Amino acid sequence: MHPVVTPPARPVGSTLLVATPRLEDPNFARTVVLMLEHGGAGSLGVVVNRPSDTPVAEVLPEWAERMPPGAAVRLGGPVESDALLAVAATSGPAEGCTPVGSHLALVDLDMDPGHLQPSVVPVVFAGYAGWGPGQLGAELQQGAWWVFPSLPGDLEIDTPPMWSVVVGRQRSPAALLSRYPDQPWEN
Repeated sequence: MHPVVTPPARPVGSTLLVATPRLEDPNFARTVVLMLEHGGAGSLGVVVNRPSDTPVAEVLPEWAERMPPGAAVRLGGPVESDALLAVAATSGPAEGCTPVGSHLALVDLDMDPGHLQPSVVPVVFAGYAGWGPGQLGAELQQGAWWVFPSLPGDLEIDTPPMWSVVVGRQRSPAALLSRYPDQPWEN
């Protein structure tokens, strides 16, 4: 299979790293990764489209009131799956938040949740996705990932078809694959 060529983009903070159909690693097949950091020392992101059954209130009871009813921890990636981190959409600087791109921020889960601006609603992730120096660049060259801009509402999409939603909204040939079946040989 030849890679679908999309406009080249660098995976900077708040962009989405979207697994192409060529990526068969079960840790990342059909994933959408929100990039938090990319540089010479490596890359870091969280898988945003892998929900879990674990309620946030179970692992962070002090944050339960800040979360939407029934909010569950998302599986952020295969690295340090017992580490928790939170990301939120923001409209500007906010206390206890470290900006990631123009409309997202990492939320300090060690802070008193009452000090967080009411408009900032964190999404909690267990674990993260990480790449060593040069590793992600090599995977991009191999056609394993597409890099697309994120939208402020992307953290609110918590259903498995998020991959199709993100791919389908692109203005590149990748949009044609938004309905690409998981097992094309069974089609």
